[in-house]
Parts: sequence; structure tokens; C-alpha cells
Amino acid sequence: MSKVVRLGPVEAARRGDVARPVRVGLVGAGVFGGYHASKFAASGAARLVGAYDPDAAAATRLVSKVGEGEAFPSFEALADACDAIVVASPASTHAMVARKALEAGRHTLVEKPLALTGVEARALARLAADTGVVLQVGHQERLVFAAMGLMSTPERPRRIEAVRAGPRSPDGRCEDVSVVFDLMIHDLDLAAELFGGEASTASAYGRSAHTERLDEATAELVFPAGTARLTASRCAPARRRQMRIDYPSGRVEIDFLTREVINDTPFDIRVDVSETLPDPLKAADEAFLAAITGGAASPITGGVGARAAGLAELVETSAAVAVAA
Repeated sequence: MSKVVRLGPVEAARRGDVARPVRVGLVGAGVFGGYHASKFAASGAARLVGAYDPDAAAATRLVSKVGEGEAFPSFEALADACDAIVVASPASTHAMVARKALEAGRHTLVEKPLALTGVEARALARLAADTGVVLQVGHQERLVFAAMGLMSTPERPRRIEAVRAGPRSPDGRCEDVSVVFDLMIHDLDLAAELFGGEASTASAYGRSAHTERLDEATAELVFPAGTARLTASRCAPARRRQMRIDYPSGRVEIDFLTREVINDTPFDIRVDVSETLPDPLKAADEAFLAAITGGAASPITGGVGARAAGLAELVETSAAVAVAA
């Protein structure tokens, strides 16, 4: 049985030899919504048609600030006006909004996490493939790691240790999900990519501090090529962002805040990538546009996002069992 692929607006336009910028719509007028809006409004390959947010005043403020587009009264009205949708709504709504966007045949960029379960995330990746549209997930830190040279080392790590911690957000941003889906998911994605596979087991523990969810968690994960110990906190007294990667030939230790590195491997690892990658979010957004127009495959696919979501679910479930014990 042949697969039915629905032709999206961009592809339909090209079949008629009509060239125009990709019309991008935004769902979610919060902090990250504003970041994405600025990038697409400044891109010559896109036209920001506007934004939708249940808080209509927030959507109005956003489009007024970037000076492009309009505030739409509903998701459906926004989807009708655009070729691609950026989902920057609260994390707990990502899967629902992404599904609506994909079912409407729109190319979709979803901030992390793609979903709060591996099953739902993988279903979204399949839906994108079945409908023939681009699904990209906001794990743009992997672009930074690629620019640093960490994604192209000739050896797989044996062990990874990472800490990603900071104080509580003053406005309570991202507290609709646990710290695992808020912060640790970045390092889960990076570890899986560096090890080149899925984790087989995870042992985790954590605690709640200012929400009903985990605000601090530590996980030990076993991958086919090695192990990872990851810690994430949004109740720490100060910011910490560090990683140690042990290879057969040596170690790399990185402090991402001070940009200090210890490297006794033979690999060329660059911590300061400001010249080659001055704006990772802009690079990710432009990669999304390139994938839509056929310029290149997306570097952060739905499958990547699904793997990270599945690992986060594995860690969160293990931590919940430990807390209940």
C-alpha cells in the first residue's frame, strides 16, 4: 500500500513555480517565543505572519515588539495563514500543539521537550514522516557541540559526567514540567548522541523544592558504549554548567560558564565557538527553513527529539520510584 503524502503550502507553491519566503507562525508568546519571533522576522528566507497565544494581549505585545505579523484569535486561524509553525508554548502543551500542527500539514519546529513520553514523541515523529513535513526539535545545543568538535571525535566516550544547575527562575518559567524535562533533557540528548545509542537502564533520584515536581535530579544511565552521570537542578544557589567526557585516549573537562577546558586527548576541542557559531538559535531556525525548502536535512529531527523524550521519561520514572520508596 503506497503512502499518502499531503502537499504542504510551500511545496504546492513550488510545484506552481512560485518562489516566496516561508510563512512562519508562532504558538506561544513567552520568552522563547519572543526569541524565535525575532529570528524569523529578521530572516530573508521567512516572513513572520504572526502569533497565537491564549493570552491575546501577550501575542499582541510580541508582534508589536518585533514589528511584524499580527496576533491571531485561534490556532486554526494561524495555521491557515502559514506554511510552518513554531511551538514555543509551555512544555506540557508541546505534544498537543505539535500534533495539531502536523495534522494540519504544517512544517513544525517544537521547543524541547517534543513530548512528555517516549510513546507520544515517537508517534509525532512518525506522523511527520507520514505527512511529508519537517519536524524539528529545539535541541540546538547539539549544534554548539558540533562546532566545538565533540560530535566528530574518532572515539566514543567511556563515561560522561555533567552538571546543569541554577537558581529558580524568578517568573516560574518551565515549572509545568520536572527539572528532568526542563534542564536534564539537554544533557540526555547530548549523551545519547556522543555515545551513539539509547540507554538500556537508568537509576535516578531527586527531590522537590518549590514545585510538586522534581526540582533536582541525578541519574546514572548505561549506554552500549559507556555510562553517564547527569545532575540537573533549578534550586541551586548559583549557576553551574560543566561536563567531563572520558575517552579511551584521555579526558575533556569543560566549564561552559568560564569557558575553561582541560583536554589531554589528541582531539581539537574548541570551547569558544562565537566566531563559527555566533547565534545557535538563529542557526537552528535557519536550518529549519533550509529543511523546508529542500536546502538540507534538518540537523535536529523528530527522531532525535523522541529519543531525548524517551530517556527523560526513563529517568523521571526511576526518580519517582526512588522518591516514593
